[in-house]
Amino acid sequence: MVERFFRQKRIVFMGTPEFAIASLDALVKAKYKVVGVVTVADKAMGRGLKVQESAVKKYAVEHGIPVLQPLKLKDPEFLEALAAWQADLFVVVAFRMLPEEVWRMPKLGSFNLHASLLPQYRGAAPINWALINGEKMTGVTTFMLDKDIDMGGIILRQEYRISPEDTAGTLHDKLMEIGAQLVVETTEGIFQHNVETRIQRSFIQGSEVLRSAPKLTKENTRIDWSASAANIYNLVRGLSPYPAAWTTLATEGKEPVECKIFFGKAFSSEEMGAGDGFAATGGIASDGAVAGFSNGTAEAGISDKTPGTIASDGKTYLAVATGDGWFMVSDLQLAGKKRMAVDDFLRGWRNPEAYKAV
Repeated sequence: MVERFFRQKRIVFMGTPEFAIASLDALVKAKYKVVGVVTVADKAMGRGLKVQESAVKKYAVEHGIPVLQPLKLKDPEFLEALAAWQADLFVVVAFRMLPEEVWRMPKLGSFNLHASLLPQYRGAAPINWALINGEKMTGVTTFMLDKDIDMGGIILRQEYRISPEDTAGTLHDKLMEIGAQLVVETTEGIFQHNVETRIQRSFIQGSEVLRSAPKLTKENTRIDWSASAANIYNLVRGLSPYPAAWTTLATEGKEPVECKIFFGKAFSSEEMGAGDGFAATGGIASDGAVAGFSNGTAEAGISDKTPGTIASDGKTYLAVATGDGWFMVSDLQLAGKKRMAVDDFLRGWRNPEAYKAV
């Protein structure tokens, strides 16, 4: 009887991308009363300017849930329509910063799901930056909304141990599912008046340094080949599959070509010196020299290669020198072309060692 009473509480869900769908679906399947959805306006996309609906809108329409798509969250007509839903609670997942007029509206307040262990990685791209910075642990957090972005009192947190093979894509999917369950637990706790919030600074341990998760840009997604091989590996996987880390392939007498790199492997100079690395492909000899390296410097050993130097047999592997080793590329995409495996790429790319990654 008590559970049935709580299921009659009215929820408005706010979200936009695929990440938010799992949480909305979990609420619907748990028989909560989702009376409406707020998402972004439809946009004309692509060459044909075809109108695209958000992933959350598509789900809502398929399940018969009313939708509001305001251009401005302070628009009087939107606020009136939102208030008419008489929500007890707003649940927010991957949406926009809400003005006070909105997040104060429901009787029980508004909470947000964030894809990090707050207070770490506040900002727009927490999944990406956790990987880029080589974190071994991340997770999801629910917190009450207030006037500051990602600063409200924490309700629940759930940890997730990052695998060395995780990419932004795989981590997105895992946190999406973990987050959906946390949303249901948080909703239940709020409806039963069984949650206590903690201020975010209470989670900071000792001299722990807080890291942010700023918006991804053209500048901060470019590969710096003077960085360590491990750092480049983390940058690449932290941006794969979207928006993807990128570099420019340049050679004398030709226009530089932009290239996205989706995955690969990192090898330090020490690993190469031990006979690991490209040995499996025939690319690195047991003494650490690059087999078939055509610029005449193979005798110097791999540690002497200038960052950005390319080594390849022209058939099976393509590696780029880093600040302390090599990064072997496995998946890449030239501007205007489709994504492909490195062996397919090399079939159509002549003399790769004449190029440098910059």
